[in-house]
Formats: sequence, C-alpha cells, structure tokens
Amino acid sequence: MKPNPIAENVLGTMGTICWTGQIIPQIWKTYKDKKSDGLSPWLMLIWGISSAFLGVYAILRHLNLPLQLQPQLFGFFGLINWGQCLYYDPHRQNKGYMSFLLVAGTMISVGGFEVFLVFISRPAYERGVTAPVELYGVLSAVLIAAGLLPQYWEIYKRKEVIGISYLFIFVDVLGGLLNDLSLLFAKEFDGLAAASYTIVIVMDSAILIAALILNPRARRRR
Repeated sequence: MKPNPIAENVLGTMGTICWTGQIIPQIWKTYKDKKSDGLSPWLMLIWGISSAFLGVYAILRHLNLPLQLQPQLFGFFGLINWGQCLYYDPHRQNKGYMSFLLVAGTMISVGGFEVFLVFISRPAYERGVTAPVELYGVLSAVLIAAGLLPQYWEIYKRKEVIGISYLFIFVDVLGGLLNDLSLLFAKEFDGLAAASYTIVIVMDSAILIAALILNPRARRRR
C-alpha cells in the first residue's frame, strides 16, 4: 500500500486513543463493583510489564509518535487495574497500603527498565544491529498473548465470563485494528508491531465469543 503519513498518524492516533482508554472502563467497573471476581490480576500485571518491551521497540523503530506513546499509557492503566485487583482481594491484609506500594514500585521498575533498555540498545541499533530490538518486539507480543492465558483459565474455572467490562474488550479490539491499519500506511510495514496488535484482536475476540456461549448457559444453571 502506498505510504500515507497523514493516514498513518490519524489511524495511529485513533488507535492510541482506544488503547489509552481501553482499560478505563475496566477500572471503572472494578471500582463500581468493589470487587474483581472473574478478572485475572495476572492479565493486567503481565500487560503492564509487556509495555516496557513494546515501548522500547516502538521508540527505537521510530514508529509514529502516537504508537510510541501508546505502550506507556497501556502499561500505566494496566498496572492501575492490577492494583485494584490487589486492593479488592478479600484475602489480603493492609490492602490499601500494600497495594499502593506494589503498584508504585512496579511502575517505577517497569519505567526504569524501559529507559535502561532504550539507553543500552540505541547505540547498537544505530550501527545496524537490530537483533535486540527485534527481540523486544517478539517479547512484547509473547507477553501480551501470555497475559490473556490466565484470563482464559478464570473463564474455564467459572464456566462463564464475569468481572470483565465488555466495553474494555470492544475498545481493545478496535484499538488493535486501528493500530494495524496505521502500519499499512507507513513507509515500511512493521510485522512485529502488527503481530502484537493482531494477537490482541484475536484473543480478545475469543473472550467475547466465550461470553456469548457460556454466559447464557450459566444463567440457565442458576
């Protein structure tokens, strides 16, 4: 497809808006319900960690600015929601204090790790050594996919989809689609970045399909 910087940035910006705010409905649902039953905390923690690798990859590959910003916000909101899962866990002691410390410490660690990777990888990348950066792209895709596996386990255990905001899933899918489309208009199509976005589209869609199949069955059982 012919490169189109305007289309690339418009679609990338729209995708970033979706992937900036896609976890906000989940944060709101968890806050409103005052519980996180059915939502795997591992999903949000692993996604938060994956943002470091995706962020380094986007920065060093000089993806459009919205796609460089997206991993930072994706990781931030993911870790906020992880903190909610910790806070609303009825089995934890000193939930507020410990949840804050864990989330703040993890955010600082993930952010510092990303800056460190950018710092040590940039000189080699500018000399044409691209293998480390490609590895970061692969790791981000693997972690994004792996993060959804604990959520699948939650669904399997409960035989229904609960605790998850469907708006979160829908916006997540839409953001992945828009980000994929933005890459089609780039001067050079980035397959690894596209793989990360496409994995989210496919695996999130599986959750929606599971809800359509399992939730009516669960209601009939009750």
